[in-house]
Amino acid sequence: MTKEFDHILDTHGLFCPEPVMMLHKAIRDARAGDLLKVLASDPSTQRDIPKFCQFLGHELVDQGKDETGFYYFVRKA
Repeated sequence: MTKEFDHILDTHGLFCPEPVMMLHKAIRDARAGDLLKVLASDPSTQRDIPKFCQFLGHELVDQGKDETGFYYFVRKA
């Protein structure tokens, strides 16, 4: 399934807490309603990114795992 997104954030090779810190900056720089695609290799993002979205009120549109790691689609509130 292909989704159109406004921004992409590649955090492959980075470990907690860097992916969430980078997502926080990317969300801050995005406009309300923008869809961000986040790519990650750190398994802890499976816990951290959904909690980040829940805590700050952003929508976790989709998440999953593919051959390169984990992916998340986050819509800025």
